[in-house]
Amino acid sequence: MSSLDAVLAQADAALERSRERLFALLRIPSISAQPAHAEDCRRAAEWVRDELAGLGFDARVRPTRGRPVVLAHHPGPAGYAGPHILFYGHYDVQPVDPASLWSSPPFEPQLVDGPHGKRFVARGAVDDKGQMMMFVEALRAWRDAAGIIPARVTVLVEGEEEVGSVSLAPFLAANADALRADLALISDTGMWDAQTPAVTTRLRGLAYVELLVRAASRDLHSGLFGGAALNPINALTRVLGGLRDDEGRIQVPGFYDGAREPDAAQRAEWAALGFDEAAFLGGVGLSEPAGERGRPALERLWARPTADVNGIWGGYAGVGSKTVIPAEAGAKISFRLVPGQDPATVVAGFERFVAARLPSDARWELRTLSASPAIEVPADSPWVRAARDVLGEEYGRPAVLMGSGGSIPVVSSLRDVLGIDSLLMGFGLDDDQVHSPNEKFEQVCFHHGIRAHARLLGKLARM
Repeated sequence: MSSLDAVLAQADAALERSRERLFALLRIPSISAQPAHAEDCRRAAEWVRDELAGLGFDARVRPTRGRPVVLAHHPGPAGYAGPHILFYGHYDVQPVDPASLWSSPPFEPQLVDGPHGKRFVARGAVDDKGQMMMFVEALRAWRDAAGIIPARVTVLVEGEEEVGSVSLAPFLAANADALRADLALISDTGMWDAQTPAVTTRLRGLAYVELLVRAASRDLHSGLFGGAALNPINALTRVLGGLRDDEGRIQVPGFYDGAREPDAAQRAEWAALGFDEAAFLGGVGLSEPAGERGRPALERLWARPTADVNGIWGGYAGVGSKTVIPAEAGAKISFRLVPGQDPATVVAGFERFVAARLPSDARWELRTLSASPAIEVPADSPWVRAARDVLGEEYGRPAVLMGSGGSIPVVSSLRDVLGIDSLLMGFGLDDDQVHSPNEKFEQVCFHHGIRAHARLLGKLARM
């Protein structure tokens, strides 16, 4: 039996114990967005540190101006001369709201039946604790079966990904020498479907803002002041309602400046995937495509920018009636960006868009909550080729190259601060309910993910 065969057999034999370790991490409510869970975030960081230290890593919990970071190093076997791998993950999770829609307590992980076999249900199951632990368990399988960690590995696990990684870039800059590597490996993306693995080569960027509109000095009676006093909700919704025209084109000045179109080869590869948009929408109770008219579905999802209102508030929304003209109203708006677009330029254009549409009595404030550019990973890089090889071996079918409509801020930070590209090899599915109640991760994806990472570690170590 070869070393790799022994490692894969060990991963299979240890699957139940791997799941138990993941469940222990899932029980920690490490919600980075909520100050009440600051201590839980520290507990999660310490838990990850202890697991890596147990595998022979020099592992530390490092402070930042926000949530702590776990930084761990292993030199690999004696005389190792292969590439240095920087693995990135995050231990923080999204809030659970609305809690009433969960079928079980979000931090009491459940093993339940699904169409693909067993699945894990908990906040963080797939984003990103489950995917992060696949790599940790692959390391463990190598240590237990072969007696070594096969490559030089640095592990970076942060606690603010779900709030825009606001402390990460300064941490990278301050620790650049300790983080220099040949590639960054990230498992926070998805597969094409449950049987078809994928490497993600495109990520949309993000400009996320909050707009607050104020008018009168206090809430007003809508009968006594209606028709005379400015209503901030009316003013705000007029602005938001004008974001897109009837063709789905975004109306912010200069919004499309620099936006690069996918090339003919990408378009052809995506068309060959046979994406079923009706089934994709039907799975979430929808039937009509939205977005820019005349664009193929995957192009709209992966290669075109968007503008979406993610939250809106103002006035009275409780039970019964209260006829009030509120003193203020607000909204959160996200712009998903494509390669070539500059987040700061998009925010400046939106500021001009707002200023041109609000009346003089409206006092308003625009805050940028996070901003990161889109990313393209070279599809012909040796790291992508290596990942496609091992995924093909694991699944018995070729891995596809796909895009993602989501954003992972660390990918741009790793490139800008450390000068390294990222390899995005994830195992999530479209129906994992990421950021929603009843988030889940298929056990078969978790299992394949451990094995695929074990294969990749062995292959990269020989390069």
